[in-house]
Amino acid sequence: MKPQCYLAIDVGAESGRVMAGLWNGRNIRLEEIYRFANGPVALGETIRWDVLRLWSEIQHGLALAGKRFGKQIVSVGADTWGVDFVLLNMQDEILGQPYHYRDLRTRGMLERTFRKVPQSEIFAQSGLQFMELNTLYQLLAWQKHSPEILDAADTLLFMPDFLHWCLSGTKRAEFTIASTSQFVHPLHRGWSLPLLRELGLPVHFLPKIVPPGTVLGMIRPSLAKRTGLAGVKVVAPPSHDTASAVAGVPTAGTGRSWAWR
Repeated sequence: MKPQCYLAIDVGAESGRVMAGLWNGRNIRLEEIYRFANGPVALGETIRWDVLRLWSEIQHGLALAGKRFGKQIVSVGADTWGVDFVLLNMQDEILGQPYHYRDLRTRGMLERTFRKVPQSEIFAQSGLQFMELNTLYQLLAWQKHSPEILDAADTLLFMPDFLHWCLSGTKRAEFTIASTSQFVHPLHRGWSLPLLRELGLPVHFLPKIVPPGTVLGMIRPSLAKRTGLAGVKVVAPPSHDTASAVAGVPTAGTGRSWAWR
């Protein structure tokens, strides 16, 4: 078969890269196309993410991939670290500078939350370990110091979902990254709306949750023109980087006869 190229945007808390998976019908070979730095940005007394610079670096990597592999490229998708997010208003403007998960505004938020809703109830509606950096406590911190921002928000996009919107214009929450929020129900696998309402948080900005492997659409025409990726599909992988790592374990016994740590 004619070789095919599948692009991955893999962004961690310290660096990111654009990777090419080259499939010849029998095996896949990985090549790093472009690597760039990432990290927290101090702004006043806060810690933020420079998502516009990240997106600029990613576009550069995509353009390099377009020059190198051209029409061999079939699809592109992104994974990142968990819990952090971008808020967009109805005009698709970014609201505020997205916070880094280590920002101190969530300090003490666990205890305040447990005074409103018992810890056991939160766990029953999320199944997630308790860390004050989880999205739930970040939203509660937003509600405490800038409720008008949450009121103005039209869409909450976790970091890989934001990149998928940059790529395709589609606003969805991929399941594995949404599960890092501590407000996705472990059984029905949808948003834990009763929990959010009990905590006084708005829910109007939560997008539809979709499973990994969902085709989100085609790459934006303007982006295709800049990068040479015309006709390339945008596909959501397991968008939490840990989920992608587990999915990539080379075993035929997935879910049955192996351990991962």
